[in-house]
Amino acid sequence: MIRMLILAAIVCIGCKLIFGKWPWDYLRGPNTRDQAVFRARKLLAVEANADHDAIIAAHKKLLALVHPDKGGSNEQVHEANAARDLLLDELPDHSPEDR
Repeated sequence: MIRMLILAAIVCIGCKLIFGKWPWDYLRGPNTRDQAVFRARKLLAVEANADHDAIIAAHKKLLALVHPDKGGSNEQVHEANAARDLLLDELPDHSPEDR
């Protein structure tokens, strides 16, 4: 029994040293921010490496489809704006003047 505990401790420490995470961190799944970014990319149909111009172009394209004057709703416009803002915040060279 003691051997099993020692072996489990060694495996846990080895996992932390090699991968940078504890084994139980893999059981949690992605955090909520990662999930929100994933949903925003899916909504705007942009790749993970999309730049500022690609995000803005995708946002304008989506707004043309979901605008209330075109048969969409205010909720869809707010969702598109939130997705744009989140993805722009994720850019490495983001500054508040970009918006």
